[in-house]
Amino acid sequence: MKFKISNLRWLVALALFSASLLNYLDRNVLGLLAVSIQKDLHISNQEYASIVNYFLIAYTISNLLSGRLVDKLGVRLSFALFVVWWTIANGLTGLARSLPQLCGLRFMLGLGEAGCYTASPKAVSEWFPVSERGTAVGLYSAGGAVGATIAPIMVALVAGNFGWRWVFAVTPVMAGLWILIWLWLYQNPAAHPNMTDQERARLTANFEATKAQLAQPKESEMALWSRVLQEPLVWVLMFTRLVTDPVWYFFQFWFPKYLQNVRGLDQKGVAIMWIIFAAATLGFTLGGFVSGRLVKRGIAPSAARIWIMSISACLVPLVGFVPFVPSVVGVIGIAAIVAMAATSWLSNVTSLVVDIIPQRILGTAFGVIACGSALGGFFMNKSVAWLIDHHSYDDFFYIMVLAHPLGLLLVWRLRNRTGPA
Repeated sequence: MKFKISNLRWLVALALFSASLLNYLDRNVLGLLAVSIQKDLHISNQEYASIVNYFLIAYTISNLLSGRLVDKLGVRLSFALFVVWWTIANGLTGLARSLPQLCGLRFMLGLGEAGCYTASPKAVSEWFPVSERGTAVGLYSAGGAVGATIAPIMVALVAGNFGWRWVFAVTPVMAGLWILIWLWLYQNPAAHPNMTDQERARLTANFEATKAQLAQPKESEMALWSRVLQEPLVWVLMFTRLVTDPVWYFFQFWFPKYLQNVRGLDQKGVAIMWIIFAAATLGFTLGGFVSGRLVKRGIAPSAARIWIMSISACLVPLVGFVPFVPSVVGVIGIAAIVAMAATSWLSNVTSLVVDIIPQRILGTAFGVIACGSALGGFFMNKSVAWLIDHHSYDDFFYIMVLAHPLGLLLVWRLRNRTGPA
């Protein structure tokens, strides 16, 4: 007889949280080690930007392909494959001896890591009713911020005592354990042997909606891609992420370098980044939770998400004050507020996608939308590297002031959406 687990869906959300945590641990160590790696391997700012951009180019490609792979293979198998791939790529990074090797391995990492954020929204759409999706998205998104919070401390301890290469050996064991748990835990929610009857009854409406969408006549690959690419909402959301996601990427890939190069911190001192990423965790969690509470109070899901995004769009422009603050403590304080607002925005724009895109094409559509994120990051890297070499970091802080207000203008009309397009 199979044992029953109460609130099984929240164990699934915890697994998504853990995958996101591993994802960001593996992603963020490069930015935290950037100065050390540049010095050891004689890499310039432009070459460092190229390394990051190889990751983002692969991330863009994978966003397109991984979403389709999730729709075809299902969440369970595709997610496990993504984690295996990116873990191998990250582990090998510690053995890199040259710029081309670093570029190639970060390209491999990007191919795998994007799948985490095309599979997770579909998992949420399969397991959670609409009133809980914002909280579930916020929870797994917070996993990334928690991983980013742990990363500075891990880097300070491991790199400070054993050298930067050993940092890349930390996560493979944890990833192997995650894969074993995931393959046991994640099954079809409509027939999961460990789900209680009460939870199954609670999610019946969600199962029926999913079943109805999946029962529609199958489309050819060309027809499906055509339907996704001709949907105006997909393009609106893609451009929204292109404009706004570079702010979050900047804090991951460039802000640690800023603290060292401009504010005078050393490798161990950069561990203070944990404060910024802890604030980002709060943003991911609270952003999704508060919008979910608004939905439970009867506000339309799209309107709830966009009202929270409006608050974020008012707070992110505080980043423009960073160049004028004389103390590191003040800089960290402003950066923490901005990171919290940026991640609250990201949590809700992800929930917005899940709310308005049909589940049948959600993985594919989300992949296209996420391409905007990677493309925005690509252009950000080139811009920041050029500004550092020819001017200063300050100009990019001023540019970021405009990002989220512009993004809000793009999505504002979607607040009246009541369901999938």
